[in-house]
Amino acid sequence: MKKYAALLVIGGSALWGTDALFRRPLTGFLSPVTIVFLEHCVLAVAVFPIIIACRDGFRHLKGSDYALLLFVALGGSVAATSLFTFAIKYGNPSAVVLLQKTQPLFTALLARLLLGERPPRRFWPWFVAAVAGAYLISNPDWSGSRGSDPGHPAIALCALGAAGLWGSATVCGRFLVARISTPFLTALRCVLALPALLVLYILQSTPQRTLPSSLPAVTGIITMALVAGLAALLLYYQGLKSTSATMASVCELSFPVTAVVVNWLVLNVSLSATQLAGAAILVASVTVTAFLSAREQDRLHSAGAKPSNS
Repeated sequence: MKKYAALLVIGGSALWGTDALFRRPLTGFLSPVTIVFLEHCVLAVAVFPIIIACRDGFRHLKGSDYALLLFVALGGSVAATSLFTFAIKYGNPSAVVLLQKTQPLFTALLARLLLGERPPRRFWPWFVAAVAGAYLISNPDWSGSRGSDPGHPAIALCALGAAGLWGSATVCGRFLVARISTPFLTALRCVLALPALLVLYILQSTPQRTLPSSLPAVTGIITMALVAGLAALLLYYQGLKSTSATMASVCELSFPVTAVVVNWLVLNVSLSATQLAGAAILVASVTVTAFLSAREQDRLHSAGAKPSNS
């Protein structure tokens, strides 16, 4: 399995890139909150055996840990996924997915503020470049094939807000993985999000509470949750066990590449020349910072040292 670890990381990242292929068609007749609610219903059923198997992990949690768990569930799952789905519904899905590549930037900034972790060397020049790339992606041609206002800033803000919340959830998760396993944390995140999503679903207007009535729609929700969601996560973390962080940062390029290609070929949604240039700048900048950070972590690990905090 170690021989193919890098391929597992590539495969998991590529599956993440297919998310819009399932999510975009569903937005044509389901509200973003309904989609996220049904998605988490499927995920909760799938991960419930993990909670049963790891239930002893509750004994290691303190009161503050439960507060972090709630933020991870409500911010990382409920709010972030709903914002992401809204942006997919009304914006160019390729641009929305590409803006998710800003998530490591939010994670690095928050880790610096909350965990005292230093960003990798030469982080700030690449950070500025990534911001410039994100601006080029979000500014033009946001209408895609839907014909909505191409300059509407709400769509870009929703996409970036989702990335920021996911980045924040990652930082909070670093506090929690010291006490519980990653599978247990992932399972709790899905299950704890359900009550809030149920309330949001009920508070919607009657038309927005419409549920899928066709087999293709139901299949799309299940496939999105289990393939582009859970299976992608399992493949990624399985491969990450035997892949260096440096190699993983390169393998993760399959995520934006798959998203852009699939959305173009299947959904007939393309990017403008300016957006393509911005995508290249953003992906290159984030990948370089991830590569530098991973290389530093690998060096410290090989030397038997711990990262310095300040």
